[in-house]
Amino acid sequence: MTEPERLAKRIAAIVPCSRREAEMYIEGGWVRVDGVVVEQPQFKVQDQRIEIDPAARLTPPEPASMVLHKPAGLSVEAARALIRVENHVDDDPSGIRLLHRHFAKLEPALGLPESASGMLVFSQDWRVKRRLQEDIDRIEQELVVEVSGELKPYGLALLNHGLVLDNYALPPIKVSWQNEKHLRFAMKRVSPETVVRMCAEVGLTVLGMKRLRVGRIPMGRLEPGQWRYLATSDRF
Repeated sequence: MTEPERLAKRIAAIVPCSRREAEMYIEGGWVRVDGVVVEQPQFKVQDQRIEIDPAARLTPPEPASMVLHKPAGLSVEAARALIRVENHVDDDPSGIRLLHRHFAKLEPALGLPESASGMLVFSQDWRVKRRLQEDIDRIEQELVVEVSGELKPYGLALLNHGLVLDNYALPPIKVSWQNEKHLRFAMKRVSPETVVRMCAEVGLTVLGMKRLRVGRIPMGRLEPGQWRYLATSDRF
């Protein structure tokens, strides 16, 4: 039996490489101990089998961003708990390798009412959070809204442009019927929370709301509770 030592020290001797390079291999998810990926450089090893993925690259892991399909009835904070390994969609098109470090320090980059479902974005990347918080008025959001009630005369035209709430004239947006019970909203500078009040102004009651797209990023075919990575090439 050998004395326990840090995995980073063992990797530095196996490769060989510097201690920092060994840590980068480990933190990048390229190292297996007895067949199990270990991402902690301080992990103690003795006589276990140590393997380094032949495709290993010495690049620091990028901060991760995820798209989640939030079920209705969950707060944004509660929805964050759904981002775990078992809820990762199988056919994630991003090509990003799943690492446990991606689940740490995730913050919501965009809000959504608790009663609504649909696309949420969580990120470790301050650039993504700044884009969706500071520039959100310039990014179009698409929602499908289930409604009941009788639309007032010229109500659809008013939804598109002409409503005044709290002495503020709402900007022009695009609203159309998807079917007899669902309206499609494509809007900038109007929050999902405001949609409920807009519908009430024209005689409609909102029964449900789902966000399908933010900017150029669609939620896609994620089932409620599923998530996928945002690719590094994705732009809102």
